[in-house]
Parts: sequence; C-alpha cells; structure tokens
Amino acid sequence: MAGAVDWALAQRVAVRIAGSDPFADSYHAASLDRDFTELTEQAQTLVEGYTGWRSDAGDARARVASRSDWIAANIASFQRMLRPLTDRFEEQTGAGLLAPIAGRIAGAEMGAILGWMSTRVLGQYDMLVLDDEPSDDQDVVYYVGPNILGLEKRFGFPPREFRLWIALHEVTHRTQFTGVPWLRPYFLSQVNQMLGMVDPDPAQLFRAIGRVAEALRTRTSPLADGGVVTLFANAEQRATMDRMGGLMSLLEGHGDVTMDRAGGDRIPSAERFGQVLRSRRQQAGGAARLLQKVVGLEAKMAQYEQGERFIERVEQAGGERALDVAFSGAEFLPSLVEIRHPDAWLERVGLAAAGAR
Repeated sequence: MAGAVDWALAQRVAVRIAGSDPFADSYHAASLDRDFTELTEQAQTLVEGYTGWRSDAGDARARVASRSDWIAANIASFQRMLRPLTDRFEEQTGAGLLAPIAGRIAGAEMGAILGWMSTRVLGQYDMLVLDDEPSDDQDVVYYVGPNILGLEKRFGFPPREFRLWIALHEVTHRTQFTGVPWLRPYFLSQVNQMLGMVDPDPAQLFRAIGRVAEALRTRTSPLADGGVVTLFANAEQRATMDRMGGLMSLLEGHGDVTMDRAGGDRIPSAERFGQVLRSRRQQAGGAARLLQKVVGLEAKMAQYEQGERFIERVEQAGGERALDVAFSGAEFLPSLVEIRHPDAWLERVGLAAAGAR
C-alpha cells in the first residue's frame, strides 16, 4: 500500500512538472556553490549584527539545489511533518479498496503543487526537520540554482549582489528560528496542534463545499486567507491559523526589512530586485493564479506586504527597536487581525501610550 499519500508518485509527478531550465547546465552554474558558501557566511554576520541575535546552531550551511533536489528535500520534510496526520488517515481508511486510490490521488496533487512551486522558489530555510531525526539535511539554507540563474540572465541582475540579497533573506529566517530561543519550539507546537485537530473524516469535504457556496453567495473569496486548507478548518483550527498567519506575516515582513537594512550599501540594486520579484509574484494568471489561491501562496504574498506595513507603523509609534517586543515571547506575537490593525497590537502591549508621548 502507498499509504495516505503516495510519496513516490508525488516525487515523480513533481519532477515531471518542474521540467528543466536552460541554465541548469550552464557554465554560469559553476560559480553558485562557491558564491553561496561565501555569501551565506557574510549574510549571517550582517543579519546577526543588525538584529543582535546569535544563532544557537552555529554557522549557516548553504546548499545549491536543482529543482529535483528541492522537491526531494521538501517531500522528505512533508513526510516527517505530516506523519501524525497520515498515520491517522491510514488507521481510519484501513486496507479498503479505495485506500490505494486515495493515496495516489493525494500523491499526484502534492506532486503537482511541489512541481509548480519548484519553478518559482529561489531560496528556502528548512527548519521543519525534527530534532530526534538528525541528518545532514538539518538546518540547511537551500538555493535553487537554475531559478536564480534564470532571473539573473533575464533581468541582467549583477550576480554577486543578487545572490547576497537572496542569502540575506533566507539567513534572516534562519536567524529568527535559531536566534530567538522560544520561536522554533512555539512554531512547531502550533503546526503539531493544527495537525492534531484535523479529523480524517470525508464528511469535511461536504462542509467545505458548503463554505465555498456561501462564499460565492456573499462574493467573498473562500481561499483568501490561506488556501484550500481553510475550507476544512473548524473554529478552533481557524484560531490556530490566525495565530500562524500573524506569526508568518511578522516573520516575512521582518525578513524583508532586515535584508534591506543589514545589506546596506552592499546591494545598490536592492530596490530593483524587490520591484522585479513583487511584479513576478503578481503577474501569475489563469491556472497559475488559481493554483496560488488553492495552495495559499496568495495569502503568503499578502504576508510580505501586511508584515511590512505592520512594522512601519510599530516603528513610527515606538522607534526602530520597538519591534523587539514582538519577539520577546509568544504572548506578545501579533495575531493576524493585529497585523492588519497595528494600533490594536500597540495598545495591547503598551506601546501606544509610549508612541503618544
């Protein structure tokens, strides 16, 4: 039996959809490993200098990956992360005739999503590897070489500048999770809580269809806040998703702000890089735009903008270091509502009065 998800099929489908990039075998690729090893180290020094946080995991490790490498790493990560959920699905469905079919459908869907995403992603810090499963893949900053080369050549980006710019963003995420002691355990606890609340009940499909119908009736998007998973969430799950949405908006906004400030005058083209990538996020149309909605990527794109606006308002009220309050403990994290309404967070944590003085 393939199980709740046929992971082998997922990988085959993803690799097929990912295809190959004309720059994958380019002579330009030879410089990627050397550059990202050096620039990741430089980025860690810059980010830690700006934030004042020190990684408890030591030096960051860079790994330049092909699209298929990135797919394999993410499938391994998803297998670990989703194991409690897939185990429960397998217990419920047992060895029925439909179980293998369901596993193959799930594998094909997972593969289609990962295959498409592998053509878009530039870098990724994978912090979902479990501590009790040590491996050489733990605590790695990935860079998808063909996609980076493609953008450099298409837009004439200065390679060293662009690569440092990408490294700064991904290393900022690593520093968030390895330099703020409580953050990674909290994040993983929220993920586990979310998965633990999922009921492997086919009846949820019918409830989700009902939510789609209601959303269409009221002319709202049923996928706006996090993709198709939101359709299957009950009230408790949505509360957890709200906390996660607030956290991810904070982290993405902080990542963008930090990469710009930590890089300083080392990246003269930073503004142009940002404009091109923002345009790239918004230009997807047709089936690609629908896929972004389904998997929650549009919600992720909003996280960048909402997080940056939140940080701008917090700094306006309390200065550049006021954001440190949000990283001082889980109870100070902004919810998704507070991300969208920063004054509510400022009031809750006592910064509104400070900003008024």
